[in-house]
Amino acid sequence: MRPGEQGPSYDCGPAVAGHAVPRAPRESRSPHDENGTVHSCGQSCRWGGTGGRWGSPRASEVERGGGTPLARVSENRPRPAAAPRTLHPGAWWLWAISLGVAATRTTNPLLLALLLAASGYVVATHRSSAPWARSYTAFVRLALAVVLIRVLFAVALGSPIPGTHTLLTLPEVPLPHWAQGIRLGGRVTAEAVLFAAYDGLKLATLLVCVGAANALASPSRLLKSLPGALYETGVAVVVALTFAPHLIADVRRLRAARRLRGRPDRGLRGLLQVGLPVLEGALERSVALAAAMEARGYGRTAEVPAPVRRTTTALTLGGLLGVCAGTYGLLTAEGGTYGLPVLLAGVLAALAGLRLGGRRSPRTRYRPDPWGAHAWLVTGSGAAVAALLTLASVRDPEALHPGVVPLAAPTLPLWPAVAVLLALLPAFVVPREPS
Repeated sequence: MRPGEQGPSYDCGPAVAGHAVPRAPRESRSPHDENGTVHSCGQSCRWGGTGGRWGSPRASEVERGGGTPLARVSENRPRPAAAPRTLHPGAWWLWAISLGVAATRTTNPLLLALLLAASGYVVATHRSSAPWARSYTAFVRLALAVVLIRVLFAVALGSPIPGTHTLLTLPEVPLPHWAQGIRLGGRVTAEAVLFAAYDGLKLATLLVCVGAANALASPSRLLKSLPGALYETGVAVVVALTFAPHLIADVRRLRAARRLRGRPDRGLRGLLQVGLPVLEGALERSVALAAAMEARGYGRTAEVPAPVRRTTTALTLGGLLGVCAGTYGLLTAEGGTYGLPVLLAGVLAALAGLRLGGRRSPRTRYRPDPWGAHAWLVTGSGAAVAALLTLASVRDPEALHPGVVPLAAPTLPLWPAVAVLLALLPAFVVPREPS
């Protein structure tokens, strides 16, 4: 380039630290001179001689007009942060099952409401945006339907709970003598309705806890964590749990489409017009999933010797029978001495059978989920709630099972309520999973 002549105009790349990074021109690959060349962006840029390209992040440097050279572009780029380790899905299920066990130990509506609030708060803070995480609302609606149906059965079929506060009297239908103990209609008392509501709320809380586990734990990751002996069963359960949110999404999409077209989406006619396409889509999705699973080798088993198969069957069935017998012994007063040893022996035998049965499913785990401190905290919080409410049901059964005769408002026992609040621990100790 001759002195006094202006070099060619270059297009500059994206700005880095307030300056433009030059790009190599198409018509010329020669470097700038030492004094710098004015580009179309108006900045004075230098040639990165080490890289051999304009704007090379490895070697190009950008200067302010007569200032100090800046750091290299590669050094200015922020390093991507490591992805946080997610919680093991089994910890969420153990936490939710423990809350469900705690719900079965009481009919106090205040304690059950605390369990519902605790599980709902954890779901609200840690639920992701995945399709399977949207089923929590469906479980809540199912729980409300269970309470309503339980109360309606008590009103229509009567209740063995005596009462003096009559709400209404329905026409009673006479039944034959062989249907003694069952009545249709008759007097409906407040005590019977309240007892049915308490009983239905207990089952509803159990359903909501299962819905919380379904909304928090990924079904595919849970399937990956199952032992090999339960792999086929786990596949069936995970497919069933995964299809439920898809059905709900299909119903919402079809109802929205019908509303946009000005067609009814409610009532019997709307239900038929929406239900048939949803059923057709579910069948097509099932066939496609079955073909994809068959193509990927699901259901293949390894050759296992006959003695190993017989031993596995004996250990598994014997262990399950031992678990049932031990649980029955713990629930009865006469079997308290042998209940715990039989239960432990059954659990050990069942685990040994599952271990041997895993040889039939030759598979590997890619990046298995670690069981860390957070998983122990989540599982321990749920187990503590279940254990403390079980202890409270033995020490103070009147507080956990309030009576309805005579009719009185339930009271909130202090230390069982504090025990239920331990279920909120995952909301504060578990980091949120990326969306």
